[in-house]
Order: sequence, then C-alpha cells, then structure tokens
Amino acid sequence: MGYSESTGGRKAVFNPIADDGNEYKFCSTCAFGSVCVGHGVDKIGLTELHCLVEHAGPFRTGDAIFRHGDRFSAVYAVRAGTVKTSQVDREGRELILGFHLPGELIGLNAIHTEIYPCDAIALETVEVCRFSFPALATLATRIPQIQKELLPRPSQHIGDASPRIQESTADERPAAFILNLSARYEARGFAANALRLSMPRSDIANYLGLAAETVSRVLRRFQDSGLLVVEGREVSLKNPAGLREVARNILPD
Repeated sequence: MGYSESTGGRKAVFNPIADDGNEYKFCSTCAFGSVCVGHGVDKIGLTELHCLVEHAGPFRTGDAIFRHGDRFSAVYAVRAGTVKTSQVDREGRELILGFHLPGELIGLNAIHTEIYPCDAIALETVEVCRFSFPALATLATRIPQIQKELLPRPSQHIGDASPRIQESTADERPAAFILNLSARYEARGFAANALRLSMPRSDIANYLGLAAETVSRVLRRFQDSGLLVVEGREVSLKNPAGLREVARNILPD
C-alpha cells in the first residue's frame, strides 16, 4: 500500500491514498471508521442516520479546500495527498500551522467560532471526504466517541509540541519533524520508513522557524551521517533510533 507500480525501470513512487471501502466497510484511513465500527455502526447504519459523507476533489496544487473567514459547515478528512493549513499575519507573511496527511481531519478548529480561522491548501493533488457538521453532530448523539473526536485535541504537529521547540537547535527540529511524519503515516497503515515530503523545503522551513537553506543543509548532513536518504522529495529512514537521539530534547515524553 502506498506505492505505484514501477515502470520502465523507474523507482516506484510513494503515493498514500485511502481505498474506497465498500457499502459495508470503511476505507482504510477513514478518520471515523474505527470509532464507528467499535460501536457497532457500519456504513449502512450511517446511511440510516442520514450522515452524508461526500467525496470532494480532486483539488490541484494551490487550490483551497476552505479559506480563512469562510463560514463553517463541514469537517474534512484528507483521503489522498497532503494539505497545509496556514494564516497570514498583519504584514502579509504566511505562517504555516500544520501539514495534514491521509486519514487526518481538517476544520475542527472552526467548530466554536463557526468561521474557518485559517486557509487549507492542497500541496499536491488532494481528495477529501466532506462530513456535514450538522450530520456529524447528530451522529455524536448516538455515538459518544464521535464527540470526543470532534473536541479540540492536542496538536499532532511538532511545531506546537512544546515550548522547548523555541529553544531547539537547527538539527533537532527537522529530525523531530521527520519522525512525527513517520509516526503519523505508520498510524494510518502506511510504511513508517519511506516518506514523501510533498511540501517544498520553504514550507518546511516556515513551519519549523528555520531558513530553507538550513533545512536543506541539515537533511544533507543527516544523509551523510547515514540517518536517512533523500532523493528529491522521497525520504528513506535508515536509522530512526539515531534520528530520535538527535531530536530527544523536543520529542514528546
């Protein structure tokens, strides 16, 4: 799962995407599938509850799933591709808040304000599942675990992980970032040691509070040290334990 077939001797390309499931089963990375199945509700049960789940997309690189200030009406689960969320400060500078992978939810931070507080932008070809929020709220009355999924949760992203990030080194931040991506891919059933950095180096640098040149230099140093191998946007982790040692001061306890 997660790789296209190799053709003409070329290396297979990492391309994580959820399967479609069927009328009985949820797709493999469904953000709510395990919650519903665990409470005895299958896709047919969801249909009976009038919980409309729509496939939306494809969104092309640079397209917005939603924009800052749009009225909140739905929560989205990334089905394929990568989405970044960002805000623009008063000086017009972009601040990247996070990167969202297949199976992860976007839009939860709009529940209380009823306005999306950020932009959600496709970094590559993206498909999403759109969950009508009124339908989800109705479903939550039947399945309390859904309500827990909708409540604000601790960030999955290294940028918000700890005040220690502000005092971390230029090596620690990229190491923690890559390990964070690895863990999130693995949690959704994808390979943990083969990642695709669909975001440009400038976006990674923005997110980590570093210069783009610094991120590229650190990744080269990691490669020279045998911690990983970088080929374009493909990253293979060769020594995860070594990366964890580099990032030990800012990884979650």
